[in-house]
Amino acid sequence: MAKRGKSGFWNVVKAVLVAAIMVFFIGPVIVVAVYRFVPPPVTFLMVQRLFEGHGLEREWVPLEKISPALVRAVIAAEDARFCEHHGFDLEAIEKAMKANAAGKKLRGGSTISQQTAKNVFLWPGRDWVRKGLEAWFTVLIEVGWGKERIMEVYLNSIEWGPGVYGAEAAAQKNFRIPAAKLTPTQAARLAAIVPKPLSWKAAKPGPYMKRRAGSINRNARVVRNEGLTACVL
Repeated sequence: MAKRGKSGFWNVVKAVLVAAIMVFFIGPVIVVAVYRFVPPPVTFLMVQRLFEGHGLEREWVPLEKISPALVRAVIAAEDARFCEHHGFDLEAIEKAMKANAAGKKLRGGSTISQQTAKNVFLWPGRDWVRKGLEAWFTVLIEVGWGKERIMEVYLNSIEWGPGVYGAEAAAQKNFRIPAAKLTPTQAARLAAIVPKPLSWKAAKPGPYMKRRAGSINRNARVVRNEGLTACVL
């Protein structure tokens, strides 16, 4: 009876380990492989916002139907080394850690790849389990998707206002034009509100947002001139 008891215990342990491997390793690989070709459906954040009463406006468009100005603007605003790193910008992370340790305004070191992994696959939050999965998904999309697909999914999935997701919906909502026709100024305004899409406005920016968008627009020109979008455009 004792041997049977031990055998049963180890069978349970094995089953748990197999389930964990499926959930944390094999499952994500399969999902990432599917989303390499299929537009990701609604995200956890979209569902949460729906329950909060914000609605859902989203229209998937391929990267070639999104203005290059928006690509340059988000790279300038969110991840200038997007084409250089492999998912994690160690230099930005080090700077963020030093700034936070010094008690300065909190800064993040999150790349566009990490943001894409978080937005598409995971729930909102900051717990360690989610951070670990974010890192794993970031590695997977960098290896399995490549930069162009990461940028395409990113621009079609991020939140750009209450119930507004993706570049096409954001362009139509704010400027009444398709994403393909966004000007550098309009693109900079959209990139400027990415950190706080529920409170900052792209269509009617205040003084602070105008300054922020102006800075992004200038940096986007640097991004263009220095070829920092070569992996995407």
